[in-house]
Amino acid sequence: MYLSILELPFLIIALVFSFLTAKQLKGGKFGKGMKYLAWGFLVMAVGHIHMHVEMRYGTNIFNQLLGKSLGEVVWFIALIITWSLSALGFYQIYKASKL
Repeated sequence: MYLSILELPFLIIALVFSFLTAKQLKGGKFGKGMKYLAWGFLVMAVGHIHMHVEMRYGTNIFNQLLGKSLGEVVWFIALIITWSLSALGFYQIYKASKL
């Protein structure tokens, strides 16, 4: 359990550099794709922090705030948002690289 906390600094570093890279690309086709990826990583980071809180303290934050049923729905929606933004970002970069 304690070793999984080592993931958090790497998660934060990846998140920071994803937004810095998107900003440095200044929009454009690659920048747009990187921006989608960065937002997807942010949602994923929130999910990972949520999982760490649940593992460490046995508290499901979403269930506590929203109730069990709605908390599970929000968790599922967060997963869809994470993977959708990531897929959209990779698709934008794929389209830009075909030029």
